[in-house]
Amino acid sequence: MLVMSEHRNMRAPPVYPDATGRIMIDLNNNTLSQLPPQTKRFPYDRSKVRAGIVHLSVGNFHRAHQCWYMDQLLAQPGYENWGFCGIGLLDDATERLKTEAFPAQDDLYTLTRYDTDGSAQHQVIGSIVEYLFAPPEPETILGRLSDPAIRIVSMTITEGGYNQEPGTGAYRLDNPLTKAELADPSHPRSAFGYIVEALRRRRDAGGKAFTVLSCDNLRDNGVITRNAVLTHAHALDADLAVWIEANVTFPSSMVDRITPAVHKEDADRVNAECGVHDLLPVISEEFAQWVIEDHFSDGRPDLDKVGVQFVKDVHPYELAKVRMLNASHSMLAYPGQLAGLSEVKQAIDQPLIHRLVDDFMTHDVIPILKQPEGMDLNAYKNKIIARFSNPKVGDRLARITGDGGSKLPTFIAPTLQIVAERGGDLRRIAFCIACFIRYLRGVDDKGQRFEPFEPHLDAQQRALANDPKTALKMEMFKDFGLEEQPELPALISDYDAAMQKHGTLAVLEEVLRTASHVM
Repeated sequence: MLVMSEHRNMRAPPVYPDATGRIMIDLNNNTLSQLPPQTKRFPYDRSKVRAGIVHLSVGNFHRAHQCWYMDQLLAQPGYENWGFCGIGLLDDATERLKTEAFPAQDDLYTLTRYDTDGSAQHQVIGSIVEYLFAPPEPETILGRLSDPAIRIVSMTITEGGYNQEPGTGAYRLDNPLTKAELADPSHPRSAFGYIVEALRRRRDAGGKAFTVLSCDNLRDNGVITRNAVLTHAHALDADLAVWIEANVTFPSSMVDRITPAVHKEDADRVNAECGVHDLLPVISEEFAQWVIEDHFSDGRPDLDKVGVQFVKDVHPYELAKVRMLNASHSMLAYPGQLAGLSEVKQAIDQPLIHRLVDDFMTHDVIPILKQPEGMDLNAYKNKIIARFSNPKVGDRLARITGDGGSKLPTFIAPTLQIVAERGGDLRRIAFCIACFIRYLRGVDDKGQRFEPFEPHLDAQQRALANDPKTALKMEMFKDFGLEEQPELPALISDYDAAMQKHGTLAVLEEVLRTASHVM
Protein backbone atom coordinates (compact mmCIF):
# COMPACT_ATOMS: atom_id res chain seq x y z
CA MET A 1 0.00 0.00 0.00
CA LEU A 2 1.53 3.30 -1.03
CA VAL A 3 -0.33 5.47 1.46
CA MET A 4 0.88 4.54 4.94
CA SER A 5 1.11 6.30 8.25
CA GLU A 6 4.83 7.05 7.97
CA HIS A 7 4.10 9.20 4.94
CA ARG A 8 2.34 11.61 7.26
CA ASN A 9 5.74 12.55 8.60
CA MET A 10 7.22 13.22 5.17
CA ARG A 11 7.97 16.91 4.87
CA ALA A 12 9.41 18.81 1.95
CA PRO A 13 11.45 21.93 2.81
CA PRO A 14 9.21 24.46 4.59
CA VAL A 15 9.63 27.29 2.06
CA TYR A 16 10.06 27.51 -1.71
CA PRO A 17 11.00 30.40 -3.99
CA ASP A 18 8.85 30.96 -7.04
CA ALA A 19 10.20 32.01 -10.44
CA THR A 20 10.62 35.61 -9.24
CA GLY A 21 12.34 34.65 -6.00
CA ARG A 22 9.32 35.27 -3.79
CA ILE A 23 9.01 32.81 -0.92
CA MET A 24 6.09 30.35 -0.80
CA ILE A 25 5.43 28.16 2.21
CA ASP A 26 5.02 24.40 2.00
CA LEU A 27 1.44 23.21 2.62
CA ASN A 28 0.69 20.87 5.54
CA ASN A 29 -0.94 20.93 8.95
CA ASN A 30 2.11 22.50 10.57
CA THR A 31 2.16 25.52 8.25
CA LEU A 32 -1.53 26.48 8.34
CA SER A 33 -0.83 29.22 10.86
CA GLN A 34 1.73 30.70 8.47
CA LEU A 35 -0.58 31.14 5.48
CA PRO A 36 -0.24 34.51 3.77
CA PRO A 37 -3.21 36.87 4.34
CA GLN A 38 -4.58 36.45 0.80
CA THR A 39 -5.11 32.71 1.37
CA LYS A 40 -7.84 31.77 3.84
CA ARG A 41 -8.02 28.61 5.89
CA PHE A 42 -10.92 26.70 7.39
CA PRO A 43 -11.92 27.67 10.96
CA TYR A 44 -12.68 24.17 12.27
CA ASP A 45 -10.47 21.77 14.25
CA ARG A 46 -9.57 19.30 11.56
CA SER A 47 -8.14 16.79 14.02
CA LYS A 48 -11.71 16.07 15.12
CA VAL A 49 -13.04 15.41 11.59
CA ARG A 50 -13.69 11.79 10.61
CA ALA A 51 -14.68 10.41 7.23
CA GLY A 52 -18.38 9.68 6.76
CA ILE A 53 -18.26 9.72 2.96
CA VAL A 54 -16.03 7.73 0.64
CA HIS A 55 -15.57 9.40 -2.73
CA LEU A 56 -14.47 7.34 -5.72
CA SER A 57 -12.06 9.12 -8.07
CA VAL A 58 -10.69 12.31 -6.54
CA GLY A 59 -10.42 14.58 -9.57
CA ASN A 60 -10.23 18.35 -9.74
CA PHE A 61 -14.00 18.73 -10.03
CA HIS A 62 -14.69 16.78 -6.84
CA ARG A 63 -12.13 18.87 -4.97
CA ALA A 64 -13.52 22.15 -6.34
CA HIS A 65 -17.17 21.25 -5.84
CA GLN A 66 -18.26 18.63 -3.29
CA CYS A 67 -15.21 19.17 -1.05
CA TRP A 68 -15.71 22.95 -1.15
CA TYR A 69 -19.32 22.64 -0.03
CA MET A 70 -18.35 20.21 2.75
CA ASP A 71 -15.51 22.46 3.87
CA GLN A 72 -18.09 25.17 4.55
CA LEU A 73 -20.39 22.81 6.43
CA LEU A 74 -17.58 21.49 8.63
CA ALA A 75 -17.13 25.06 9.86
CA GLN A 76 -20.47 24.66 11.62
CA PRO A 77 -20.68 22.57 14.82
CA GLY A 78 -21.98 19.02 14.77
CA TYR A 79 -20.74 17.81 11.38
CA GLU A 80 -17.35 16.38 12.36
CA ASN A 81 -18.33 12.90 11.11
CA TRP A 82 -18.87 14.01 7.52
CA GLY A 83 -15.35 14.37 6.16
CA PHE A 84 -14.26 12.73 2.90
CA CYS A 85 -12.12 9.66 2.39
CA GLY A 86 -10.93 9.91 -1.21
CA ILE A 87 -10.18 6.79 -3.25
CA GLY A 88 -8.01 6.81 -6.36
CA LEU A 89 -9.26 4.09 -8.71
CA LEU A 90 -7.13 4.43 -11.84
CA ASP A 91 -3.54 3.31 -12.01
CA ASP A 92 -2.12 6.20 -13.99
CA ALA A 93 0.50 8.93 -13.55
CA THR A 94 -1.98 11.48 -12.18
CA GLU A 95 -3.26 9.17 -9.46
CA ARG A 96 0.23 7.99 -8.55
CA LEU A 97 1.25 11.63 -8.07
CA LYS A 98 -1.56 11.98 -5.56
CA THR A 99 -0.32 8.96 -3.58
CA GLU A 100 2.76 11.01 -2.70
CA ALA A 101 1.38 14.55 -2.75
CA PHE A 102 -1.70 14.04 -0.58
CA PRO A 103 0.16 12.43 2.35
CA ALA A 104 2.98 14.99 2.11
CA GLN A 105 0.37 17.76 2.43
CA ASP A 106 -1.81 16.04 5.06
CA ASP A 107 -4.52 15.80 2.36
CA LEU A 108 -4.73 19.61 2.14
CA TYR A 109 -4.82 21.63 -1.07
CA THR A 110 -5.61 25.13 -2.26
CA LEU A 111 -8.67 26.14 -4.26
CA THR A 112 -8.56 29.37 -6.26
CA ARG A 113 -11.96 30.63 -7.43
CA TYR A 114 -12.08 33.24 -10.20
CA ASP A 115 -15.19 35.37 -10.65
CA THR A 116 -16.34 36.70 -14.04
CA ASP A 117 -14.76 40.10 -13.21
CA GLY A 118 -11.36 38.44 -12.82
CA SER A 119 -11.20 38.72 -9.04
CA ALA A 120 -9.89 35.72 -7.09
CA GLN A 121 -10.55 33.99 -3.79
CA HIS A 122 -7.83 31.69 -2.42
CA GLN A 123 -8.43 29.14 0.32
CA VAL A 124 -7.11 25.90 1.77
CA ILE A 125 -9.65 23.06 1.76
CA GLY A 126 -9.57 20.57 4.64
CA SER A 127 -12.58 18.32 4.06
CA ILE A 128 -10.56 15.40 2.65
CA VAL A 129 -9.13 13.71 5.74
CA GLU A 130 -7.89 10.51 4.12
CA TYR A 131 -6.69 9.47 0.67
CA LEU A 132 -6.21 5.85 -0.44
CA PHE A 133 -4.97 4.39 -3.71
CA ALA A 134 -6.97 1.35 -4.76
CA PRO A 135 -4.89 -0.59 -7.34
CA PRO A 136 -2.14 -1.99 -5.06
CA GLU A 137 -4.41 -3.18 -2.28
CA PRO A 138 -8.14 -3.55 -2.98
CA GLU A 139 -8.71 -5.27 0.37
CA THR A 140 -7.87 -2.05 2.21
CA ILE A 141 -10.40 -0.16 0.13
CA LEU A 142 -13.07 -2.80 0.69
CA GLY A 143 -12.41 -2.60 4.40
CA ARG A 144 -12.91 1.17 4.35
CA LEU A 145 -16.12 0.89 2.33
CA SER A 146 -17.39 -1.75 4.75
CA ASP A 147 -16.78 0.47 7.80
CA PRO A 148 -20.16 1.43 9.37
CA ALA A 149 -18.84 4.99 9.79
CA ILE A 150 -19.10 5.39 6.02
CA ARG A 151 -22.72 6.31 5.29
CA ILE A 152 -22.43 7.66 1.73
CA VAL A 153 -20.32 6.55 -1.23
CA SER A 154 -20.16 9.31 -3.83
CA MET A 155 -18.38 9.28 -7.16
CA THR A 156 -17.18 11.33 -10.11
CA ILE A 157 -16.08 8.66 -12.58
CA THR A 158 -17.02 10.61 -15.78
CA GLU A 159 -19.74 9.74 -18.26
CA GLY A 160 -17.63 6.96 -19.74
CA GLY A 161 -17.20 5.19 -16.41
CA TYR A 162 -20.74 3.79 -16.21
CA ASN A 163 -20.08 0.81 -18.51
CA GLN A 164 -23.17 1.42 -20.65
CA GLU A 165 -24.08 -0.24 -23.93
CA PRO A 166 -24.47 2.43 -26.64
CA GLY A 167 -28.03 2.65 -27.86
CA THR A 168 -29.63 0.85 -24.92
CA GLY A 169 -27.81 2.19 -21.86
CA ALA A 170 -27.67 -1.34 -20.44
CA TYR A 171 -24.86 -2.20 -18.05
CA ARG A 172 -22.31 -4.29 -19.96
CA LEU A 173 -21.78 -7.64 -18.29
CA ASP A 174 -19.66 -8.67 -21.29
CA ASN A 175 -17.05 -6.00 -20.53
CA PRO A 176 -13.77 -7.88 -19.84
CA LEU A 177 -13.19 -5.90 -16.65
CA THR A 178 -16.70 -6.64 -15.39
CA LYS A 179 -16.33 -10.35 -16.23
CA ALA A 180 -13.07 -10.47 -14.27
CA GLU A 181 -14.71 -8.79 -11.26
CA LEU A 182 -17.63 -11.21 -11.29
CA ALA A 183 -15.22 -14.15 -11.42
CA ASP A 184 -13.16 -12.76 -8.52
CA PRO A 185 -15.25 -10.18 -6.60
CA SER A 186 -12.63 -9.77 -3.85
CA HIS A 187 -10.32 -8.05 -6.35
CA PRO A 188 -12.45 -5.30 -7.91
CA ARG A 189 -11.09 -2.51 -10.08
CA SER A 190 -14.15 -0.52 -11.11
CA ALA A 191 -16.42 1.68 -9.00
CA PHE A 192 -19.25 -0.82 -9.35
CA GLY A 193 -17.08 -3.78 -8.49
CA TYR A 194 -16.04 -2.07 -5.25
CA ILE A 195 -19.56 -0.90 -4.38
CA VAL A 196 -21.20 -4.29 -4.89
CA GLU A 197 -18.56 -6.25 -2.98
CA ALA A 198 -18.63 -3.74 -0.09
CA LEU A 199 -22.42 -3.98 0.08
CA ARG A 200 -22.19 -7.78 0.08
CA ARG A 201 -19.87 -7.61 3.09
CA ARG A 202 -22.18 -5.19 4.89
CA ARG A 203 -25.14 -7.46 4.30
CA ASP A 204 -23.22 -10.51 5.53
CA ALA A 205 -22.15 -8.59 8.66
CA GLY A 206 -25.72 -7.49 9.37
CA GLY A 207 -24.76 -3.84 8.86
CA LYS A 208 -26.54 -0.89 7.33
CA ALA A 209 -26.32 -0.05 3.65
CA PHE A 210 -24.74 3.18 2.47
CA THR A 211 -26.20 5.63 -0.04
CA VAL A 212 -24.61 5.64 -3.51
CA LEU A 213 -24.48 9.20 -4.83
CA SER A 214 -23.42 9.89 -8.43
CA CYS A 215 -22.06 13.38 -9.09
CA ASP A 216 -21.48 12.92 -12.82
CA ASN A 217 -23.06 14.72 -15.76
CA LEU A 218 -25.58 12.06 -16.71
CA ARG A 219 -29.31 12.40 -17.09
CA ASP A 220 -30.95 10.42 -14.27
CA ASN A 221 -27.53 9.60 -12.88
CA GLY A 222 -29.12 8.01 -9.82
CA VAL A 223 -31.24 5.71 -11.99
CA ILE A 224 -28.22 4.78 -14.13
CA THR A 225 -26.12 4.09 -11.04
CA ARG A 226 -28.86 1.97 -9.49
CA ASN A 227 -29.18 -0.08 -12.67
CA ALA A 228 -25.42 -0.63 -12.85
CA VAL A 229 -25.14 -1.73 -9.22
CA LEU A 230 -28.19 -4.02 -9.35
CA THR A 231 -27.17 -5.61 -12.65
CA HIS A 232 -23.64 -6.26 -11.38
CA ALA A 233 -25.00 -7.60 -8.08
CA HIS A 234 -27.59 -9.85 -9.71
CA ALA A 235 -24.94 -11.42 -11.94
CA LEU A 236 -22.96 -12.18 -8.79
CA ASP A 237 -25.70 -13.12 -6.30
CA ALA A 238 -29.44 -12.73 -6.92
CA ASP A 239 -30.19 -12.54 -3.19
CA LEU A 240 -27.65 -9.74 -2.82
CA ALA A 241 -29.42 -7.77 -5.57
CA VAL A 242 -32.70 -8.16 -3.68
CA TRP A 243 -31.06 -6.87 -0.47
CA ILE A 244 -29.52 -3.89 -2.27
CA GLU A 245 -32.82 -3.02 -3.92
CA ALA A 246 -34.52 -2.99 -0.51
CA ASN A 247 -31.82 -1.15 1.45
CA VAL A 248 -29.69 1.09 -0.79
CA THR A 249 -30.77 4.46 -2.17
CA PHE A 250 -29.38 6.07 -5.31
CA PRO A 251 -30.33 9.77 -5.31
CA SER A 252 -29.90 11.66 -8.55
CA SER A 253 -27.95 14.88 -8.45
CA MET A 254 -27.01 17.84 -10.62
CA VAL A 255 -23.58 19.41 -10.21
CA ASP A 256 -22.21 22.55 -11.81
CA ARG A 257 -18.90 24.39 -11.52
CA ILE A 258 -16.42 24.93 -14.35
CA THR A 259 -13.15 23.37 -13.22
CA PRO A 260 -10.30 23.35 -15.73
CA ALA A 261 -7.33 21.03 -15.84
CA VAL A 262 -4.33 22.50 -13.99
CA HIS A 263 -1.15 22.44 -16.05
CA LYS A 264 2.27 23.28 -14.66
CA GLU A 265 2.06 26.90 -15.75
CA ASP A 266 -1.35 27.19 -14.09
CA ALA A 267 -0.06 25.64 -10.88
CA ASP A 268 2.94 27.98 -10.84
CA ARG A 269 0.66 30.99 -11.32
CA VAL A 270 -1.88 30.16 -8.63
CA ASN A 271 0.81 29.06 -6.18
CA ALA A 272 2.47 32.45 -6.63
CA GLU A 273 -0.89 34.17 -6.11
CA CYS A 274 -1.60 32.10 -2.96
CA GLY A 275 1.93 32.29 -1.61
CA VAL A 276 1.72 28.53 -1.04
CA HIS A 277 3.72 25.70 -2.58
CA ASP A 278 0.90 23.27 -3.35
CA LEU A 279 1.56 20.08 -5.31
CA LEU A 280 -2.16 19.71 -6.10
CA PRO A 281 -3.76 23.16 -6.55
CA VAL A 282 -7.26 23.43 -8.00
CA ILE A 283 -8.79 26.25 -10.04
CA SER A 284 -12.49 26.91 -10.60
CA GLU A 285 -14.97 29.61 -11.40
CA GLU A 286 -16.86 31.30 -8.56
CA PHE A 287 -20.27 29.96 -9.64
CA ALA A 288 -21.35 26.65 -8.12
CA GLN A 289 -24.61 24.70 -7.98
CA TRP A 290 -25.54 21.34 -6.46
CA VAL A 291 -29.08 19.92 -6.55
CA ILE A 292 -29.70 16.53 -4.90
CA GLU A 293 -32.72 14.26 -4.71
CA ASP A 294 -33.45 13.97 -0.98
CA HIS A 295 -33.38 10.17 -0.66
CA PHE A 296 -30.66 8.71 1.59
CA SER A 297 -30.24 5.27 3.17
CA ASP A 298 -28.50 6.24 6.42
CA GLY A 299 -28.74 9.98 6.95
CA ARG A 300 -26.99 12.86 5.25
CA PRO A 301 -25.13 16.07 6.09
CA ASP A 302 -27.22 19.26 6.11
CA LEU A 303 -25.57 20.69 3.03
CA ASP A 304 -28.61 22.88 2.44
CA LYS A 305 -27.08 25.12 5.13
CA VAL A 306 -24.30 26.00 2.68
CA GLY A 307 -26.32 26.39 -0.51
CA VAL A 308 -27.04 22.86 -1.73
CA GLN A 309 -30.64 22.29 -2.86
CA PHE A 310 -32.39 19.10 -1.70
CA VAL A 311 -35.43 18.48 -3.89
CA LYS A 312 -37.94 15.74 -4.71
CA ASP A 313 -37.18 15.84 -8.44
CA VAL A 314 -33.76 16.77 -9.82
CA HIS A 315 -34.79 16.10 -13.42
CA PRO A 316 -35.70 19.66 -14.58
CA TYR A 317 -32.48 21.13 -13.12
CA GLU A 318 -30.44 18.30 -14.57
CA LEU A 319 -31.90 18.72 -18.06
CA ALA A 320 -31.32 22.48 -18.02
CA LYS A 321 -27.69 22.08 -17.02
CA VAL A 322 -26.74 19.16 -19.27
CA ARG A 323 -28.60 20.37 -22.36
CA MET A 324 -27.61 24.02 -21.97
CA LEU A 325 -24.22 24.32 -20.30
CA ASN A 326 -22.64 20.96 -21.14
CA ALA A 327 -24.02 20.84 -24.67
CA SER A 328 -22.97 24.44 -25.31
CA HIS A 329 -19.48 23.60 -24.11
CA SER A 330 -19.33 21.01 -26.90
CA MET A 331 -20.94 23.40 -29.37
CA LEU A 332 -18.14 25.92 -28.90
CA ALA A 333 -15.25 23.55 -28.24
CA TYR A 334 -15.17 21.50 -31.45
CA PRO A 335 -15.34 24.40 -33.92
CA GLY A 336 -13.04 26.40 -31.65
CA GLN A 337 -10.34 23.74 -31.60
CA LEU A 338 -10.67 23.13 -35.35
CA ALA A 339 -10.27 26.88 -35.94
CA GLY A 340 -6.95 26.77 -34.08
CA LEU A 341 -8.12 28.24 -30.78
CA SER A 342 -7.03 26.76 -27.45
CA GLU A 343 -9.17 28.23 -24.64
CA VAL A 344 -12.90 28.45 -23.94
CA LYS A 345 -12.73 32.23 -23.55
CA GLN A 346 -11.11 32.57 -26.98
CA ALA A 347 -13.90 30.50 -28.50
CA ILE A 348 -16.81 32.35 -26.88
CA ASP A 349 -15.17 35.68 -27.79
CA GLN A 350 -15.15 34.64 -31.46
CA PRO A 351 -18.35 36.32 -32.81
CA LEU A 352 -19.53 33.40 -34.95
CA ILE A 353 -19.00 30.81 -32.22
CA HIS A 354 -20.63 33.14 -29.68
CA ARG A 355 -23.69 33.39 -31.90
CA LEU A 356 -23.78 29.62 -32.45
CA VAL A 357 -23.87 29.02 -28.69
CA ASP A 358 -26.52 31.70 -28.14
CA ASP A 359 -28.69 30.51 -31.04
CA PHE A 360 -28.38 26.86 -29.99
CA MET A 361 -29.61 27.53 -26.46
CA THR A 362 -32.25 30.08 -27.52
CA HIS A 363 -33.80 28.23 -30.46
CA ASP A 364 -32.95 24.54 -30.00
CA VAL A 365 -32.85 23.94 -26.26
CA ILE A 366 -34.92 26.40 -24.21
CA PRO A 367 -38.16 25.80 -26.19
CA ILE A 368 -38.08 22.09 -25.36
CA LEU A 369 -37.23 22.38 -21.64
CA LYS A 370 -39.53 22.58 -18.66
CA GLN A 371 -38.43 25.56 -16.61
CA PRO A 372 -37.22 24.40 -13.15
CA GLU A 373 -38.78 26.04 -10.13
CA GLY A 374 -37.01 29.29 -9.31
CA MET A 375 -34.85 29.19 -12.45
CA ASP A 376 -35.20 31.60 -15.40
CA LEU A 377 -33.79 29.77 -18.42
CA ASN A 378 -33.04 32.91 -20.43
CA ALA A 379 -31.16 34.39 -17.48
CA TYR A 380 -29.38 31.05 -17.05
CA LYS A 381 -28.34 31.15 -20.72
CA ASN A 382 -26.83 34.60 -20.28
CA LYS A 383 -25.06 33.46 -17.13
CA ILE A 384 -23.56 30.49 -18.98
CA ILE A 385 -22.15 32.74 -21.70
CA ALA A 386 -20.72 35.10 -19.06
CA ARG A 387 -19.11 32.11 -17.32
CA PHE A 388 -17.53 30.94 -20.57
CA SER A 389 -16.10 34.46 -20.91
CA ASN A 390 -14.38 34.37 -17.49
CA PRO A 391 -10.95 35.97 -18.09
CA LYS A 392 -9.05 33.99 -15.45
CA VAL A 393 -10.35 30.41 -15.42
CA GLY A 394 -8.31 29.51 -18.50
CA ASP A 395 -10.35 26.42 -19.35
CA ARG A 396 -8.86 24.66 -22.37
CA LEU A 397 -10.86 23.43 -25.33
CA ALA A 398 -8.96 20.13 -25.30
CA ARG A 399 -10.52 19.33 -21.92
CA ILE A 400 -14.00 19.97 -23.29
CA THR A 401 -13.54 18.11 -26.58
CA GLY A 402 -12.03 15.06 -24.87
CA ASP A 403 -14.17 11.93 -24.50
CA GLY A 404 -16.81 13.18 -26.93
CA GLY A 405 -17.70 9.56 -27.60
CA SER A 406 -19.24 9.48 -24.12
CA LYS A 407 -20.32 13.11 -23.83
CA LEU A 408 -22.20 13.79 -27.06
CA PRO A 409 -24.76 10.96 -26.67
CA THR A 410 -25.62 12.49 -23.27
CA PHE A 411 -25.34 16.21 -24.05
CA ILE A 412 -26.50 16.49 -27.68
CA ALA A 413 -28.49 13.40 -28.75
CA PRO A 414 -31.65 14.04 -26.64
CA THR A 415 -31.97 17.59 -27.97
CA LEU A 416 -31.47 16.40 -31.55
CA GLN A 417 -34.23 13.81 -31.18
CA ILE A 418 -36.77 16.25 -29.73
CA VAL A 419 -35.97 19.02 -32.20
CA ALA A 420 -36.39 16.50 -35.02
CA GLU A 421 -39.70 15.25 -33.61
CA ARG A 422 -40.98 18.82 -33.51
CA GLY A 423 -39.86 19.57 -37.04
CA GLY A 424 -37.15 22.00 -35.95
CA ASP A 425 -33.99 22.96 -37.81
CA LEU A 426 -31.15 20.50 -37.26
CA ARG A 427 -28.38 22.50 -38.93
CA ARG A 428 -26.71 23.79 -35.77
CA ILE A 429 -26.58 20.32 -34.25
CA ALA A 430 -25.47 18.74 -37.54
CA PHE A 431 -22.62 21.24 -37.70
CA CYS A 432 -21.47 20.26 -34.20
CA ILE A 433 -21.50 16.56 -35.13
CA ALA A 434 -19.54 17.29 -38.32
CA CYS A 435 -16.98 19.19 -36.22
CA PHE A 436 -16.67 16.26 -33.82
CA ILE A 437 -16.00 13.87 -36.71
CA ARG A 438 -13.32 16.20 -38.05
CA TYR A 439 -11.86 16.50 -34.53
CA LEU A 440 -11.37 12.71 -34.48
CA ARG A 441 -8.95 13.08 -37.39
CA GLY A 442 -6.67 15.24 -35.23
CA VAL A 443 -5.90 18.12 -37.63
CA ASP A 444 -7.14 21.71 -37.36
CA ASP A 445 -7.77 24.26 -40.13
CA LYS A 446 -4.16 25.48 -39.92
CA GLY A 447 -2.80 22.00 -40.52
CA GLN A 448 -1.66 21.65 -36.91
CA ARG A 449 -1.95 18.12 -35.57
CA PHE A 450 -3.33 17.23 -32.13
CA GLU A 451 -4.14 13.97 -30.43
CA PRO A 452 -7.87 13.49 -29.75
CA PHE A 453 -8.56 12.12 -26.29
CA GLU A 454 -11.16 9.40 -26.76
CA PRO A 455 -10.63 6.66 -24.17
CA HIS A 456 -13.94 4.97 -24.98
CA LEU A 457 -13.51 4.80 -28.76
CA ASP A 458 -11.12 2.07 -29.94
CA ALA A 459 -8.88 2.40 -32.97
CA GLN A 460 -11.39 0.65 -35.22
CA GLN A 461 -14.14 3.07 -34.22
CA ARG A 462 -11.83 6.07 -34.59
CA ALA A 463 -10.82 4.94 -38.09
CA LEU A 464 -14.44 5.29 -39.24
CA ALA A 465 -14.08 9.07 -38.87
CA ASN A 466 -12.03 9.23 -42.06
CA ASP A 467 -15.33 9.36 -43.92
CA PRO A 468 -18.31 11.21 -42.38
CA LYS A 469 -20.87 8.69 -43.64
CA THR A 470 -19.03 5.72 -42.15
CA ALA A 471 -18.33 7.75 -39.01
CA LEU A 472 -22.04 7.82 -38.26
CA LYS A 473 -21.90 4.01 -37.99
CA MET A 474 -19.87 4.31 -34.78
CA GLU A 475 -21.61 2.76 -31.78
CA MET A 476 -21.84 6.12 -30.02
CA PHE A 477 -24.32 7.34 -32.65
CA LYS A 478 -26.85 4.62 -31.82
CA ASP A 479 -28.44 7.05 -29.37
CA PHE A 480 -28.95 9.78 -31.99
CA GLY A 481 -31.84 8.20 -33.92
CA LEU A 482 -30.15 8.91 -37.23
CA GLU A 483 -32.13 6.22 -39.03
CA GLU A 484 -35.23 8.38 -38.43
CA GLN A 485 -33.54 11.45 -39.93
CA PRO A 486 -32.32 10.38 -43.38
CA GLU A 487 -31.39 13.95 -44.36
CA LEU A 488 -28.99 14.33 -41.43
CA PRO A 489 -26.07 12.15 -42.67
CA ALA A 490 -26.05 14.03 -45.97
CA LEU A 491 -26.06 17.37 -44.16
CA ILE A 492 -23.19 16.30 -41.89
CA SER A 493 -21.24 15.02 -44.90
CA ASP A 494 -21.78 18.29 -46.77
CA TYR A 495 -20.54 20.33 -43.79
CA ASP A 496 -17.50 18.09 -43.47
CA ALA A 497 -16.57 18.54 -47.14
CA ALA A 498 -17.17 22.29 -46.97
CA MET A 499 -14.98 22.66 -43.85
CA GLN A 500 -12.15 20.82 -45.54
CA LYS A 501 -12.38 23.20 -48.48
CA HIS A 502 -13.25 26.53 -46.84
CA GLY A 503 -12.44 26.17 -43.13
CA THR A 504 -14.58 25.77 -40.03
CA LEU A 505 -15.56 29.39 -39.43
CA ALA A 506 -16.57 30.00 -43.05
CA VAL A 507 -18.95 27.05 -42.90
CA LEU A 508 -20.23 28.18 -39.50
CA GLU A 509 -21.07 31.57 -40.97
CA GLU A 510 -23.21 29.85 -43.61
CA VAL A 511 -24.89 27.64 -40.98
CA LEU A 512 -25.83 30.71 -38.94
CA ARG A 513 -27.14 32.50 -42.04
CA THR A 514 -29.40 29.63 -43.14
CA ALA A 515 -30.50 27.95 -39.89
CA SER A 516 -34.06 28.73 -38.85
CA HIS A 517 -34.93 30.47 -35.58
CA VAL A 518 -38.37 28.90 -35.45
CA MET A 519 -39.10 25.51 -33.85
